Amino acid sequence: MKMDAKKLGMAVGLTSILALAACGDGGDTAAGDDSNGESVDASDLREITGIDGGAGIMAATETAIDTYGLDLGLQVSSGAAMTEALGNAIANEEAIVVTGWTPHWKFGAYDLKYLDDPEGVYGGEESIHTFTREGLAEDAPEANAVLDNFYWTEDDMNAVMVDIQEGMDPEEAAANWVDENADLVSEWTDGVDQVNGESVSLAYVSWDSEIASTNVVKTVLESVGYDVELSSMESAFMWTAIAEGEQDAMVAGWLPATHEAYYEDYKDQIVDLGVNFEGAKIGLVVPTYMEDVNSIEDLK
Repeated sequence: MKMDAKKLGMAVGLTSILALAACGDGGDTAAGDDSNGESVDASDLREITGIDGGAGIMAATETAIDTYGLDLGLQVSSGAAMTEALGNAIANEEAIVVTGWTPHWKFGAYDLKYLDDPEGVYGGEESIHTFTREGLAEDAPEANAVLDNFYWTEDDMNAVMVDIQEGMDPEEAAANWVDENADLVSEWTDGVDQVNGESVSLAYVSWDSEIASTNVVKTVLESVGYDVELSSMESAFMWTAIAEGEQDAMVAGWLPATHEAYYEDYKDQIVDLGVNFEGAKIGLVVPTYMEDVNSIEDLK
């Protein structure tokens, strides 16, 4: 069943990726329009607004600053702080550049674009993988089967992220999505027997995408009888926790670029169950009203 679900997901995902690319390149969303009809340049920029310091995108951005010779600092914050700063800048039609990734609800909320990266610092398209600790397949075979079967598309993830962004509790948003997508969920649980309260722990980073995916997997595992504990942590700690057996699994491994260093460090101590999401991307993002800023080189 897993292979059939993946093939279907790839077909649906391609449509979604193309639609998102159109949004990122300047759609009709009014939130990012410059009402004065004037382009906002980057001359007043002093920094790039980032997220948590352990994220791979932050390391890539440090490299980008050096590679392109940018006279900009890199602000360490969080995903929530980054999107708040982005929203405030857009409300005031100010220049801003943020570390961005797809999938993320901000591309639906605002009119944004990725900056061209001619030096290829941020790499190409990425996939999100599911990883477990060694021995989980033997210790919790039913949970391992669900994790192995888990695969969804951008539209699926966006539905959960939007509900959370609009104020719904992540567990409630995940439960609603699971109820509304019973056919897909049944493919993840195909052949899985009920268990009786065995414990499983899932680690994740507090990115909107991973909050959505991890809560959905939690809901499905609970539906087959597991007691699931979620632990939010920075990327480095998440990978270490899986490798050292302190956490059972994660559905938040971004490869080949974002988490490359962690994967290389721990690949012999963890189990890769494969891709659960295709079409992910990272890079620098600006509002489309910054019409004269289309490449990272334009930030000089």
